Amino acid sequence: MEHRERLGEFTYVWEKCCFPLGGDSLALGAFATVRPGWRVCDLGCGAGALGILLLARERTLRLTGVELDAAAAELARRNLRENGLEGEIVTGDLRAPEYLPPAGSCGLVVSNPPYFAPGTGRSGGGARMGHSCSTEDLCAAAARSLKNGGRFALVHRPERLCDLVSILRAHGLEPKRMQLVRHSAAHSPSAVLLEAVRQGKAGLDILPDLVR
Repeated sequence: MEHRERLGEFTYVWEKCCFPLGGDSLALGAFATVRPGWRVCDLGCGAGALGILLLARERTLRLTGVELDAAAAELARRNLRENGLEGEIVTGDLRAPEYLPPAGSCGLVVSNPPYFAPGTGRSGGGARMGHSCSTEDLCAAAARSLKNGGRFALVHRPERLCDLVSILRAHGLEPKRMQLVRHSAAHSPSAVLLEAVRQGKAGLDILPDLVR
């Protein structure tokens, strides 16, 4: 069954092969640093919501999406085409270098990855469960794709923050910006937005919490 969502001036189409557009993707699309002309890669792009959100902010971005699921990748191509947006969607495994942009070519890599490993019993449903790709695989792909000084922005669960920082640093990605997301001042954070810089210096800027 086909679903349609409005993203500002654009329309986002998704089907059951993708998880629905949610607040975490919207928050990440607004949080990530963008600069005119940057090459941008969305790892695990699904039906391409993040790419649309980033291109809405800066139309000169050179976008590549990498997606393992062929049906989701075709939807991402359709979403770009029907919205008159430019970009390339690659169907393939982000662990394989041939499916990634050329090494050291990207100014920004983004990802809204699965939050939980299969079989952990955590909530979130199948669409928020990982397959064989780990957080280490994701960070390795981001580090390979980024130029020195390039940025990797992702959203994840707050309880994974210590693991995320450790894994990012192991791949030469220094956390530089962080923002917690919560539903209200009375709620505990539901997500963490984190942006790391390849070969960046130590020093983390913690932004005010995003309440949505």
